[in-house]
Amino acid sequence: MPEQSSPLDVAEGDPFGPHNLPYGVFSTPDRPEPRVGVRIGDHVLDAGAAALALGSPYARLLAQPDLTALLAAGRNAWRDVRRALTAWVTVPAHRADMEPLLHPLDAVTLHLPYQVADYVDFYASEHHATNVGQIFRPDAETPLTPNWKHLPIGYHGRAGTVVVSGTDVVRPAGQRKGPADPAPVFGPSTRLDIEAEVGFVVGTPSAQGTAVPLADFREHVFGLSLLNDWSARDIQAWEYVPLGPFLGKSFATSVSAWVTPLEALDAARTAPPARDFPLLPYLDDADEDEPGGYDLRISVAVNGQVVAEPPFSTMYWTAAQQLAQMTVNGASLRTGDLYGSGTVSGAEPSQRGCLLELTWNGRDPLELPDGKRTFLEDGDTVTITAWAPGPDGTRVGLGEVTGRIVPAA
Repeated sequence: MPEQSSPLDVAEGDPFGPHNLPYGVFSTPDRPEPRVGVRIGDHVLDAGAAALALGSPYARLLAQPDLTALLAAGRNAWRDVRRALTAWVTVPAHRADMEPLLHPLDAVTLHLPYQVADYVDFYASEHHATNVGQIFRPDAETPLTPNWKHLPIGYHGRAGTVVVSGTDVVRPAGQRKGPADPAPVFGPSTRLDIEAEVGFVVGTPSAQGTAVPLADFREHVFGLSLLNDWSARDIQAWEYVPLGPFLGKSFATSVSAWVTPLEALDAARTAPPARDFPLLPYLDDADEDEPGGYDLRISVAVNGQVVAEPPFSTMYWTAAQQLAQMTVNGASLRTGDLYGSGTVSGAEPSQRGCLLELTWNGRDPLELPDGKRTFLEDGDTVTITAWAPGPDGTRVGLGEVTGRIVPAA
């Protein structure tokens, strides 16, 4: 009888091999309390139980109901814990201790991995901002606003409505007014959209009154997750002048259940696009030691049909610049802060990261197997997946963020 393989024997080329090891929070039917896990292949390792079984000094950080303690521990601890976990899943001497602590991915429930402290969302893709400008300001001399290439534009969102992948999204209701309507009306949004984004998770806090420079990005940011910034375009269009997004965005933001540490993405670092204007010193990354961009390959599917493949490498503003902009006025960082990249879009029509762009504000409906779409209908399921180049030709899987639209309450 052939020897049964171990869950630790991950197939070559698996994007969730030992080179990745993203963090999440899970529970099982026999132990409903959430706890920290690490994904290896198609299994989840109970990280806290593993640390306790081996008498590890990192048990205090890992035997927790979420990632908050690990996030707050700082970059040196992040590095050391990752090295320990890599050894636990690769060194043969640990196999007997680790195998009983592995749970099949399809047998666990995944939870929001950390307590979201603050949530900020940016507008960092030149392709997306250009398309939006052309849609809404077709007669303007330039589609970009005058400030766009001088600073990363963002808005402060609602942390309390960030939900984990797999959570249903209730169609929001609100006030809206079309160009031909004599007065505003109230009701469920009829132009519900997605925004394919990447979210960055802050670990180490900063003191109020101090700015975080570009060079300190990796001292503060623990890792990243996929993010869907659901958007009610009709509610947003009526409310956003002059203060920006509010109820059109705050009803739900979905994030993937896995947080990929930045260290796992070293091979995916890449230079951002060339800048067209000189940047003020606090945003000028020309002389930084490391490239600020990431080569992430994103795929967006509606009801299982891929509708777009936006490339993150084209983002004009980097995550380091966004962090510098967030704090340059002295605003403090807190452990668990989340900030989104803004919609990721590329130069080609097939690389547009939201339905507003893909259908050109409803003018060009998408053809799906179950019918045409301009914006989302009740029952639609949106799934965003991604991967990044890893070491030695491998791929680093970034998991998925998925959500199904249910009718307005």
